[in-house]
Amino acid sequence: MTRALVVAAPASGSGKTTVATGLMAALRRRGTAVAPFKVGPDYIDPGYHALAAGRPGRNLDPVLVGADRIGPLARHGSAGAEVAVVEGVMGLFDGRVPERSAGAASVGTAGAGSTAQVASLLGAPVVLVVDCRGMSRSLAALLHGFRSFDPGLRIAGVVLNRVGSERHEDALRAAADEAGLPVLGALPRRDALAVPSRHLGLVTAAEHGAAATGAVDAMADLVAAHVDLDAVVALAAPLPAVPAWTPADAVGRSGRATHPVRTGDSPGRNGGLAGVGPVVAVLGGAAFTFGYAEHVELLAAAGAQPVTVDPLRDEGLPPGTAALVLPGGFPEEHVAELAANTPLLAAVRELAASGAPVHAECGGLLYLCATLDGAPMAGVLPAAATRAGRLTLGYRDAVALGDSPLFPQGTRVAGHEFHHWSVTPRAGATAAWGWRGAGPEGFVAGGVHASFLHTHPAGHPEAVARFAAAAAAAARP
Repeated sequence: MTRALVVAAPASGSGKTTVATGLMAALRRRGTAVAPFKVGPDYIDPGYHALAAGRPGRNLDPVLVGADRIGPLARHGSAGAEVAVVEGVMGLFDGRVPERSAGAASVGTAGAGSTAQVASLLGAPVVLVVDCRGMSRSLAALLHGFRSFDPGLRIAGVVLNRVGSERHEDALRAAADEAGLPVLGALPRRDALAVPSRHLGLVTAAEHGAAATGAVDAMADLVAAHVDLDAVVALAAPLPAVPAWTPADAVGRSGRATHPVRTGDSPGRNGGLAGVGPVVAVLGGAAFTFGYAEHVELLAAAGAQPVTVDPLRDEGLPPGTAALVLPGGFPEEHVAELAANTPLLAAVRELAASGAPVHAECGGLLYLCATLDGAPMAGVLPAAATRAGRLTLGYRDAVALGDSPLFPQGTRVAGHEFHHWSVTPRAGATAAWGWRGAGPEGFVAGGVHASFLHTHPAGHPEAVARFAAAAAAAARP
C-alpha cells in the first residue's frame, strides 16, 4: 500500500516547494515510485511536481471537491506508487479565509482547505520546513507551538532551511531537541534555485522549458545532499483504506456520452463518426496549463475523446471536434502569438457559433473575448479583457444563473478565482454565476459557458457527464 507524508511550513516562502519537489525528484532517482500532490487550487506547483515525479501532479482541495473525496482521490493518484508526497499550501493551518458577517468574522470555515485538514484526512505525518534565517533557540518555541496547536495532527520532523553556518545549524538542532522533534535535514542558504516568478506565482513548467527541468534537478541535488531521505520515507504512513476514486464510477454509467455503433453510420455534422464518442478539443501547451488531471479522465470515462490542441502551434481543431474546453493559464503572456493564429481563432468562433458546447475558465474566458489587452482574440464573446489594478483571489460559493451544457440553473458550487484581469462587460445577458458580495459574472450563450471561476471537475463529475452528453448530441448527424 502507498504510504504518504505531507511537506508543510509555518508560512509561505519558507521553502516547502523546494523541499517537496526536491524530495520527489531525489526519491525518483533512487528508483522509488512517487505520487505528487499539492494542497489547494494551485496549478503551477503540480507542473514542477510532474517533472520531478514523472507522473501527473494532482491537487487535493477539500473546499473544491469535498472532504470525503480527499482520501479516494489520493488513492487514485497514488496507484502504483510507493510513496505519496503532498506539498502543503501557505502555512500549515492556513485555509479558506472566513467571510465576514454582520461586522464580525465567521469561524465556520476556519481551517477549511488547509494543509492541516488534508494531513488529518489522510492520516499522514507532517514534515515542517522552517526558514531559519535570524533564528536559533526561538525555533524550539515555534515548533512547540505548532505541535501543541492541534494535538490530533502528527508533526513528525523538521527540515531546517536557509541555515547560515555549522554553528547556526548546531544551535538549531539543539532547539529542535528541546521541542522533541527530529531534524531530518538542514539546507544551506542558496540563491541558485530561484525560479522565475510573475504576478500569479512561479512561471509554469511548460513555459520555463529546459530551465524548469534544470531547476527541478537542482532541487533534487540539494535535497539529496542535505536531507536524510531514508528517515523521511520511514515516517510516511499508509493512505486511508478507502476505495480509490475512479472516473468511471464518478460519472456513472448513465452519464456516458457514447451512442451505439451502427452499420452505415455517417459522419456527424462536425465530421465525427457516430458511435466512437465525440471529440472534445482541450486547449493546452504553454498558454493554457491550468487544468486538473481528473478533467480529461472524466471526459474519457463519460465517453468523449479529449484531444489536446496547442494554440501556439496548431492552426485548427481536430477533425470531428464536437466540443471545446479552454482551461486557465497565461494567454496574456502569449498575446501576439495567439492573435497571429487566425485560422484557429476562426475555427473556435465557428464551433461556438454552431451551438456546440464550449467550456472556458479564466484564461479560456480571455481567449474567447473580442480583444485581450487590445489584441484581437476569438470574438466569441462581445467583451474586452483588460488588466485590472489588483489581484482577485479567493474561494467563492457560487450559484449557476442560467442553464448551460455544464450546470442546470440553480446549481450551487464551490469555486476559486485567481486573476489580474477584468472583462467589460462583466457578464452577458445570461450570466454564468452569482455569489454574495459581487454582481453576476461570466457568460452563458448558446452552448458557451465562460467565466473567471475555476471549479474542480472531481467535485462536480455530473457537470462533466452533462458536457460530454452535449458533445455527443452535437456530433450526431
